Amino acid sequence: MSRDLETSQRFYGAVLGWQFRHGKLGETFSVAEVDGLPVAGIGALAAEMAATTVTWTPYFAVDDADKAVDRIRERTGTVAVGPLALGEQGRAALAADPDGAVFGIWEGQVRSEWRVGTGPAPAWLELRTRNAFDAALFYGEVLEWATGRPDRCEVAYEEDKVVLRQGGEPVARLSGQALEPAAFDPQVRPRWHVHFRVAALEPAVAAALSLGGHRASAVHTSDRERCVTLRDPDGALFDITEGGRDSAAPQRE
Repeated sequence: MSRDLETSQRFYGAVLGWQFRHGKLGETFSVAEVDGLPVAGIGALAAEMAATTVTWTPYFAVDDADKAVDRIRERTGTVAVGPLALGEQGRAALAADPDGAVFGIWEGQVRSEWRVGTGPAPAWLELRTRNAFDAALFYGEVLEWATGRPDRCEVAYEEDKVVLRQGGEPVARLSGQALEPAAFDPQVRPRWHVHFRVAALEPAVAAALSLGGHRASAVHTSDRERCVTLRDPDGALFDITEGGRDSAAPQRE
């Protein structure tokens, strides 16, 4: 969500090379694309929601939004919005896990050529939370991970982190860092981080700084990739990643 859609499009277009088109949800919602394939959506906040914190939110596909919402509530999560019908496209709900990390669920069409970890889609997702094992149980039951279905994530424990794989490829990790749910700093409170892939880190950071963005972390590096956390002009945190797509666990430089 954005307070100024045009400013956000100009920012992310320069930093990440995205092009934009209006989606089927109206003039206040844009679909970001790379090479004609969707990467993400940016929606304009209504005027009465101007005080709302701007953030990137991952949405997870589910077969039935109503049943998924029931599972969230049964496991002490919170459902803030929905499920709501979004035209003929599908139904969505916005929720938070027991530690307060916000995520969405989506019941509807999902393009077969688009998923995290491949093509222009986000490179990977990362949940920083208090207890990765507890989080894995919550999300595993809500989203039906580790059920053996080919369209669901497999769960593995690697180097004290929970790593999610789809088709054998890592798409997300859950890492526990003894964080407090009510921590004021969004860098340290439980939250989902979205990593977008860039060809080179330094030019993307320079573009972000020139258009009102801010650098929010040191560079993290591994033998396969480098990444850094940025803030856009609205304050939304996101990560950019340079390098291979076969690692979901960079180390601090």
